[in-house]
Amino acid sequence: MGIATVCAAFAIIGKTEMNDLIQPGAALQKLAGEFQFTEGPSADPEGNVYFTDQPNDRIMIWSTSGQLSTFMQPSGRSNGLAFDRDGFLWSCADEKNELWRISPEKKVTVIPSGYNGKVLNGPNDLWITPQGGVYFTDPFYKRSWWDHTEKPQEIQAVYYLDPSWKTITRLTEDLVQPNGIVGTPDGKKLFVADLGAKKTW
Repeated sequence: MGIATVCAAFAIIGKTEMNDLIQPGAALQKLAGEFQFTEGPSADPEGNVYFTDQPNDRIMIWSTSGQLSTFMQPSGRSNGLAFDRDGFLWSCADEKNELWRISPEKKVTVIPSGYNGKVLNGPNDLWITPQGGVYFTDPFYKRSWWDHTEKPQEIQAVYYLDPSWKTITRLTEDLVQPNGIVGTPDGKKLFVADLGAKKTW
C-alpha cells in the first residue's frame, strides 16, 4: 500500500501567523541571479548554503560571509541536496539517475541506485534520517541530456536506501509525481510533496 492510503499518522500543522516565521521588518533581498534553474538548498554545519543550478550542471555555495562560489562543476546534473551527519553532501545526480555522496574534498562516491534491475526515473530530492538511511523521490521529468524518453520505472515513487547503502525499497505505489521530501529532526515524520496530485502528505 502507498503513502496516500496508509497515512493515518498524517499531521496537520496548525495555522501559523507570518509574524511567527519572519522577523518583523525583514525585507526580501535578491542575493544573486546568474542561474538558469536553482534547486536543492542545504546548509552545512557552519551555515554555508549549497544549492544546484541544474541546467548549468553545477553546485553553488552561498557562504556565511555573503560570497557566492562554485563548489563543483560538472556535478552529474545534481538536483536535490542534503548533508549527512558526517558532513558529506548527498546529491540526486540525475544525469545518469544516481545518488552521489560527495566528500568535503569533492570526492564522489556513486551509490548503487536502481530498482528491480532497472535504473531509476530521475532522483529528485532526498532526506537523510538521523540513523543514516536516505528517503528520496523519483519522479520523471524528461531531461534534454537523456537518450531515453520513457520512464525506466513503471511508476513515480518514494524510495528508502538503508544505512548500509545496499538495499533500496519502494515505499509508495499510489503517488502521482512525488517531488520535494523532508523529515522532522527526530526522524519520526516524513513530508512528501506530490506535485502531480497537488498535495503534501
